Amino acid sequence: MKNLKRWMIGSGLFGMLIFLSGCVKTDSTGTPTGEGIIYNLLVKPMSHLITFFAENWGLGFGWSIILLTMIVRLIILPLGLNQMKKSMIQQEKMAAIKPHMDVINEKMKTATTPEDKMAAQQELQQFYKDNDINIMGGIGCLPLLIQMPIFTALFFAAKVTPGISESIFFGINLGKPSLVLVALAGISYFLQSYISMIGMSDEQKKQMRMMTYMSPLMIIFFSFKAPAGVTLYWVIGGIFSCIQSLITNLYHKPKVKREIAEHFEKNPVKIVKPTVKNTTVKQNAPKNNLNNRNAGRNQGKQNKK
Repeated sequence: MKNLKRWMIGSGLFGMLIFLSGCVKTDSTGTPTGEGIIYNLLVKPMSHLITFFAENWGLGFGWSIILLTMIVRLIILPLGLNQMKKSMIQQEKMAAIKPHMDVINEKMKTATTPEDKMAAQQELQQFYKDNDINIMGGIGCLPLLIQMPIFTALFFAAKVTPGISESIFFGINLGKPSLVLVALAGISYFLQSYISMIGMSDEQKKQMRMMTYMSPLMIIFFSFKAPAGVTLYWVIGGIFSCIQSLITNLYHKPKVKREIAEHFEKNPVKIVKPTVKNTTVKQNAPKNNLNNRNAGRNQGKQNKK
């Protein structure tokens, strides 16, 4: 069940990346061609805003990228917090019902016939349903679909806005890769991964370990070749992710734990009682029928006498 859940989530994210890659059409060098839904609706307006902040407000392109990233992140922050809260609620529910789930999972492992495996699977599904457990862990597609195009647009706006490639920010050329910003981006996302696991059980940390290292390493890998203006966007995004994780773990998590504990105190975990087929009646049925027939014949003979 866990492997199925991971496969579904991974497939969904991969599918969204493929979808979004077609929203901003690029040439062989990775430069947008000016076509695509996301480019015209989001990238161009964001690019104009960066230029406006840099030239009209006199902030320069470095501070303009930071300001725009902060504005966008603040706008979608409630959506991200709500998504993480829903996911946390389902995680706490799963932790509460784990002892009962282990019993059903053991039945599935020890099942020797297809009928037994199917019965255990149906019992698990009914157990989820009776206790209001979402197999997807509260991860909805809508929040991700809303956020991904915005992040994609920010990425390209920081990459293609005229003037960024010639701009200097604290001695860093925003048009060329910067090892300093690469290090800051990696540190910010490693820190975010660490903060997100505060309060998790050892088993949950073990399951999340791969994602803990995967996301920061991917950011570092792409930052080595990306212009410093793009890496600066990732640095600010990582810092905001840390803030979001801190709010979730220090405020939402204790509150959710109390709510889930009160919920199961008022509504104890519902155990599915597997239906056991009574084969004794079926096995004895032919004998009973035979006895009834013999009794009927003997009765007939006595009546003739």
